[in-house]
Amino acid sequence: MTDTQPTTERADIAAFLASHLNGRTDEELSTEFHQLLDAVRTHGKKGELRITIVVEPPANGVDSAPLPIGVESTVKAPKPTPVKSLYFLDGDGLPVREDPRQMAIPFRTAPSTDTFKDA
Repeated sequence: MTDTQPTTERADIAAFLASHLNGRTDEELSTEFHQLLDAVRTHGKKGELRITIVVEPPANGVDSAPLPIGVESTVKAPKPTPVKSLYFLDGDGLPVREDPRQMAIPFRTAPSTDTFKDA
């Protein structure tokens, strides 16, 4: 059985992205990609770069009209783990830095001297 359908040339996606908007899209995607690589290396967590190609139908339904094609990208770069601090809850349920159950020790300044004894 022979294939009767004509073979059509497929659009090369890499060539399309490289030429879209005179190469500006390729430059922007490359910059985002390298920023993502740096963030992954720095934080040791995974990241993501999503590239979406949006194709709209021709204007007014005319078959020979040009197709508007856009390229969108979204970067989900890893972020550093936020630093946490410990708090206690007081009798009203508010966070405080010092344990309300701990007895406070009065603070006083030790006397200072300029003379030293020989050992």
